[in-house]
Amino acid sequence: MPAKATTSQPQGFAYGALLLGWLIPGAGHFLTRHWTRGAILFASITAMFAIGLAANGHLYAPNTHNIIEFLAFFGDLGAGGLFIVAKLLGFGNTVVSIVSADYGTMFAVVAGLLNIIAAVDAHNLRIGRKS
Repeated sequence: MPAKATTSQPQGFAYGALLLGWLIPGAGHFLTRHWTRGAILFASITAMFAIGLAANGHLYAPNTHNIIEFLAFFGDLGAGGLFIVAKLLGFGNTVVSIVSADYGTMFAVVAGLLNIIAAVDAHNLRIGRKS
C-alpha cells in the first residue's frame, strides 16, 4: 500500500496574503516570504501607478454609467491602497485632453490589474497551490 501523502494547511487566515497583497503591492509575497518577488512587484506596480499620475492620468470614479469606464474603475481599484490614497489626496481628477494623460490613465489601470494578478499569486503561494 503506497504511503499517504499529507499536505499541511497553512495556519491562520488563508486570505491574508490576498487582502494584504491587494492593499499594498507586493506585501502578500512578503507575507509568504518571497522577498525578491515582493520587492520587484512593489517597485514595479508603485512606479507604474506613480508614472500614470505624473503623466496627468485620470482615476475613474465608481458612479459611472459607461461599462468601459466601470471596467477602468475596477482596474484602478485593483491598485488597492495606492488608489485609495491617491483619491483621498485629490490626484487623478484631471480631464484627459492630451496624449500623455491618456497614457498615464492606462498606466494606472494596468498597475491595478497587475496588482490583482500579484495578489492572487500570493494567495496561491499561501494556500500551497503554487511554490
